[in-house]
Amino acid sequence: MVFQNYALYPHMSVQQNLSFGLRLHHIAKAELTQRVHEAAEVLQIDHLLERRPRELSGGQRQRVALGRAIVRKPKVFLMDEPLSNLDAKLRVEMRAQLSQLHQRLGVTTIYVTHDQVEALTMGHRIVVMKDGLIQQVDTPINLYNKPVSKFVGGFMGSPAMNFLAGTVQEGRIRGGGFDVKPDVELLEKLRKYNGKKVYLGIRPENLGLKGATDIPEADNLIRAKVKLVEPIGAETIIIAAVNGEDLVARVEAEVAVKMGDEVELLAKPGKVQAFSFENERNIRYEDQFDEKRAVITA
Repeated sequence: MVFQNYALYPHMSVQQNLSFGLRLHHIAKAELTQRVHEAAEVLQIDHLLERRPRELSGGQRQRVALGRAIVRKPKVFLMDEPLSNLDAKLRVEMRAQLSQLHQRLGVTTIYVTHDQVEALTMGHRIVVMKDGLIQQVDTPINLYNKPVSKFVGGFMGSPAMNFLAGTVQEGRIRGGGFDVKPDVELLEKLRKYNGKKVYLGIRPENLGLKGATDIPEADNLIRAKVKLVEPIGAETIIIAAVNGEDLVARVEAEVAVKMGDEVELLAKPGKVQAFSFENERNIRYEDQFDEKRAVITA
């Protein structure tokens, strides 16, 4: 197990920390030394073996904690939020190192995290939990594109999926300031919801500014008032108000909008999701969801 707070012995050197578990299991000295040096080399801490934890950076301490688990040669690793104590830059570096380490060792790893970016970038299969209950189990790409519920849709992705309360009317989802026509697949599922309230779900990158996007108009207009414009280099984040609710859009970098502007946004029809107002389940996949296994079956 690798802990969030490293749990290193402060009075021991890196080498002693790495070998502590092996010594308790009475591993022969030659094998113990070999395992410690192999793990230290893999983690690039072989030059730190004589140092104490207080002499190490956060990233180095985390690598020592990983090394202490690696030398045991386990069948399964359990990592409990191992990167949460690190700063943002170091977390990105350690994510890459952990992914490379996993490929090299080939050991099954259960990785606990509240950071959905970590889960999406590192996981092969993700279990999303809420209040101790499993919500959905799937690959990162499926969890992102096929969230089974409003909670999963809002949790996976940064910025998060947008939700607007509306009503199904004549094959469209309508609300204050928006009128969206979904694709044929979702349209068929919405027939039994005609006249009922639903949540329209759309990810920020699936929105575009009318006149500055290749998204076809296709009668899916969202009228909004810009509250904030955040240029982040390759793209711009726009936060706008739609009938009192915030909507986030990721658009082209060179957009001529400013705070207070009235804008019209277009949504990609095939990327529109609809969630039940009653149980917050994704209507597109409600008849394909296996409750017992928490997976979409088709």
